[in-house]
Amino acid sequence: MPKTNADPAKRASGARGGSHFDPGGNAAKSQFLPPRPISLRTLGDYLDLSPATISLVLNNAPGVRSIPPETRERVIAAAKKFDYRPSFFARSLRRRQSFSVGVLVPELSDGYSTLVMNGIEEVLIEEGYFYLTASHRRKADLIQEYPGLLMERSVEGFVTIDTALQHSLPLPVVSVAGHKALPGVARIVLDHRRAAELTLRHLYQLGHRHIAFMRGQPFSSDSDDRWQGLMAVARQLGLIVNPELVVQLEQNLSSPELGYPVAARLLSQKSPFTAVVAYNDISAIGAIRSFRDHGVRVPEDVSVIGFDDIQAAAFHTPALTTIRQPLNSMGNTAARMLLDRIRGGSQFPDEMPIVPELIVRESTMPPAAVKNRRK
Repeated sequence: MPKTNADPAKRASGARGGSHFDPGGNAAKSQFLPPRPISLRTLGDYLDLSPATISLVLNNAPGVRSIPPETRERVIAAAKKFDYRPSFFARSLRRRQSFSVGVLVPELSDGYSTLVMNGIEEVLIEEGYFYLTASHRRKADLIQEYPGLLMERSVEGFVTIDTALQHSLPLPVVSVAGHKALPGVARIVLDHRRAAELTLRHLYQLGHRHIAFMRGQPFSSDSDDRWQGLMAVARQLGLIVNPELVVQLEQNLSSPELGYPVAARLLSQKSPFTAVVAYNDISAIGAIRSFRDHGVRVPEDVSVIGFDDIQAAAFHTPALTTIRQPLNSMGNTAARMLLDRIRGGSQFPDEMPIVPELIVRESTMPPAAVKNRRK
């Protein structure tokens, strides 16, 4: 006849093989019952410890330091042996926290969003938080609907990336590249006037006076501010902006195909130009390919400057001169701002300005006429 106090380790290992873990040791009955996970109380019986002590250890709760290290090691070893995991939902209900946040992005394939999300992820992992991502493809109905769906999954707040929110949300929100001021929404915003100065002064000092421009898509949060900054600096420098050399980006693309057709359109105009200010690095890379396919060399015939400094910018041929946004750092800051607000803190201001940086590489140089004069 089997003993009722059989080794729990043997009974637990039997459960993992498919039979029911029977604390009373009634194996004859248990083999016909469905398997179920080991409980905190049963683990306590095995270790001769209270469930509260085990919970402190496995949840790494504040009082865990009062428990001797050897006891903590026993608890962790037993939990691993029996494949015991603390109930996330029980912990969430107890603390009234889900330890998760929502992240809204236009799409996941975009280099800009991916680099910002890398920064967000670094902080959330460090702080023990999980995140749920929803890509809305810039569709107004999805931007309206997704926050509600994520709140149903108990997120504690949101980070939005280049997302045109139309109203406040009932949870803390930090917006990256969101230019519309909304109550309760903290913002991380690049200094676009400074970015415009870095862009145009670089080209101006090289000797460029006939400059073509790509305007960002109307649905992009940065488009208007970036354009207004460029036009203000152009007036300050005395640069004449020829309407024939301004092309509007329309397509919702996150590949170099975005800049390819508009560069070809610039070449079809009768107005000559020696430099192009692209809306972002993706469109700049597409423009360079388009120019080369039409027999125009970069930078010997036309200089091209991008924006963002995505990872591919430094490895493109030619390496791309661009305006760097510290995207990873922006993601870091956004996550820290959000967690601070979730915890009721006030460590950060409602608006965090970000300073851009000019990165000079191989895609810009003086125009041919200026080079010849210098010779």
